[in-house]
Amino acid sequence: MVILHVKVGNSSEFLYNTSVDVDTDVVTNDVVLLYNGRLKIDRICTEIEQLAKHGTMLPPDMVGLNEDQVKELCLKDEWGTVCEPMGGFTFNEDIYFRRNGKQPTEHMQNVLMKTIEEAKAVVSKKKVKEGICLTQRNVQEALDMLRGAIMIVYPMNLPPHDPIRMEFENRENLEGTQASKEVLDPVLAQLWFSGKEIHHGKKLRDIIGRNEKTKITVKLTDAASGPPGREPVFSEEERKAMMLDAYRRQEELKKLEQDDDDEYHNASWADSSSLKRSFQGLTNISWKPK
Repeated sequence: MVILHVKVGNSSEFLYNTSVDVDTDVVTNDVVLLYNGRLKIDRICTEIEQLAKHGTMLPPDMVGLNEDQVKELCLKDEWGTVCEPMGGFTFNEDIYFRRNGKQPTEHMQNVLMKTIEEAKAVVSKKKVKEGICLTQRNVQEALDMLRGAIMIVYPMNLPPHDPIRMEFENRENLEGTQASKEVLDPVLAQLWFSGKEIHHGKKLRDIIGRNEKTKITVKLTDAASGPPGREPVFSEEERKAMMLDAYRRQEELKKLEQDDDDEYHNASWADSSSLKRSFQGLTNISWKPK
């Protein structure tokens, strides 16, 4: 069992379980699918948060138009009356005029928000520290949880143009969005190990050797990005600890420099009257009130 610690930039994404006998093409393809799957879940969760606040998506020809403009153009959200949330709704206007403002009841909002939290936990980056590998089954489980919550709140489903439904049906259009820059093409994606590209058409053992009990760190990039930057020598926590230690040393040196050279006069051994007081029995005298 070989474990790949997959990173994008300096960010830990997930752990991936494989074998030295697997083709590098298969490894790269699986890693990219897992990475893109997590991005899809994040996009869906973001849109469901907006759904819980402002209802379903307006038709494309109404998006961005205020109420007066909609009336002037004689447009109507016909899907908005068909795809209403279970239990009714209250009106909560979307200031960006993307959604129709039909906010589900508080109970249904809680269903959506709780499911978001649970789905994110299934594919969380925290699993890297826990030593748990991410699988396609995990990604599908998270998607099924989100789809189930939508069907509970919207039994009539969402409008076909709603981005959440489009994501579930793999019809999402990310053109011109930031998300389109994050999604990777499995054909063009590259994996890097120890500063060298893991080339296609080989076995993983040709890159890392035949030891199955291996854990390595690989970096995922697209073809246009070129080789990834080297890992920092020290982690962020180690760097902060070193800076704090250096600051303390600097403060100690400053304090020593500020001390007067004749400060030793305050020491007991430098007191010229100490011998006289010792003969008179006047040393180590403590005074107590009667």
